[in-house]
Amino acid sequence: MIGLALAYLRDRGLVTALNILLIALGVASLAVLLLVSSQVEQRFTRDSAGIDLVVGAKGSPLQLILSSVYHVDVPTGNVPAASLDLLRGDPGVARAVPLALGDSFRGARIVGTEPPFLAIHGATIADGRNFATTGEAVVGAEAARTTGLTIGRRFAGTHGTGADGHAHDNFAFTVVGILAPTGTVTDRLILTTIDSVWAMHGIEGPATQKHAAEPHDHGPGDAHDHDHADAAEPKGAILDPRGGPAPDITAILVTYRNAMAAVRLPSAINRETALQAASPATETARLLSLFGAAFDGARLFAWLVALTGLASVFVILLAAATAREGDMALLRVMGASRSQAAGTVLLEGLIIAAAGALLGLAAAHALLALGASLFPTLRAVGVGPALFHPGELGIAAAVLGLGVLAALIPALKVYRTDLAETLARAT
Repeated sequence: MIGLALAYLRDRGLVTALNILLIALGVASLAVLLLVSSQVEQRFTRDSAGIDLVVGAKGSPLQLILSSVYHVDVPTGNVPAASLDLLRGDPGVARAVPLALGDSFRGARIVGTEPPFLAIHGATIADGRNFATTGEAVVGAEAARTTGLTIGRRFAGTHGTGADGHAHDNFAFTVVGILAPTGTVTDRLILTTIDSVWAMHGIEGPATQKHAAEPHDHGPGDAHDHDHADAAEPKGAILDPRGGPAPDITAILVTYRNAMAAVRLPSAINRETALQAASPATETARLLSLFGAAFDGARLFAWLVALTGLASVFVILLAAATAREGDMALLRVMGASRSQAAGTVLLEGLIIAAAGALLGLAAAHALLALGASLFPTLRAVGVGPALFHPGELGIAAAVLGLGVLAALIPALKVYRTDLAETLARAT
């Protein structure tokens, strides 16, 4: 009976292929939405784990979180480095890790920070050692792959996050370590000391060391003529008593010591200081809610596409059941039961639905692979083709059930066919 059902499908191959394609489009859309939403949510959760609060310059709290936690936006500005000591002196703060942002190398962002940053994301050194002094850098696994940086390589940072910024030729980093993959934002970052970022911009911090001009690598499109008095300097820098720019930082990642700090600290910072405090959990939930309506609308459209394909299956099978009454009667004469005859129709619906579901799921993963290779932002938020979501099984099961349901009425028509009446009409 399976062979007979396949033969009937081959007999109207073009119509069968179109129905499978229509179902596959709906399934692919549903799977892509499921995978993207779940992967983005999981990546946001992993990247913000261990960070209770982000303190930075006044501005958009969402922008502060995106730039300082997920590293997919530009910073809101800089704050005085003295803010770090004030936070560390608060009894409700268990850990405060500074960040100095604003530069990159071949698309990988350079982050000035301290060794505890690695502990936040569970990062470990796979090769070499951790940064310790000014000019030393460790490179995330993904960043090492995309930039080609290896242990011992020297390179110059580029202002901004694009390839069109000028190169800081006056300062060279030396790679001293490569991080093991973590599945977090650390994989695509280049980490160094805060003093290194200050020195790159001509600012002398407490431990800044002068670097001799030695050969080093530049990112694509780097310019070699630049003025360090322009917008390349850290935005919002203040002047120290010597008349030069004073050391400042971009943001501070805070971990609470107790629950009381979560109630007291954010409101105190926002109300009583010139700084801004933003919660990654709150801002991430707000961001996902903004996309939630769009995902729901797209998901509804995808189900409509899939149901359209299944409705077409119903119409085609119903017409085929009427046209094949004589064939079904001959099957009955040859010994087939009512159930077997009706089963061929159910099998046709099931085969079409199964083929559409498998093709759709494969297409979804292929589209994510293509998107991740073409758009770095998708990779940055953790979207990729490799992960399988259990919800894909639910989509496939739903489509299979609807395929059988679409074939049920045509199958009942065949089941209820009167053999004697059909043979009499045939003669």
